[in-house]
Amino acid sequence: MENTIEDIQRLMNEFRTCQKTLTALGDETRQHLLFIMLECDCSGSRVVDIAEKTNLSRPAVSHHMQILKDARLVKSRKEGTCIYYYLDPEDSEIEKLICLFQDIRQIMKNVLDRSSEY
Repeated sequence: MENTIEDIQRLMNEFRTCQKTLTALGDETRQHLLFIMLECDCSGSRVVDIAEKTNLSRPAVSHHMQILKDARLVKSRKEGTCIYYYLDPEDSEIEKLICLFQDIRQIMKNVLDRSSEY
């Protein structure tokens, strides 16, 4: 079965929807910050606490946390003057990635095999 124009269009739309998440997850520093977040208390961590566990400055951690937040992978809450970052328990962005990769797999299965000569 060949892919339809609608299949390709749907995949393009899914890529657009997941673009911020893919960008956020594609950076090794942000991957490391996510691992740190996984090890932290679920109540959240302050930038200063995260920075102590890395070789990054507080402004650098803040920058990367903002990208993760914009990608909806982490959330934040303010208590007084402190901002606590924590992993988003909704994981809707992860679900979108799962759908994207399932569709990529299906579309790749539907591509004609071009390895043999006709």
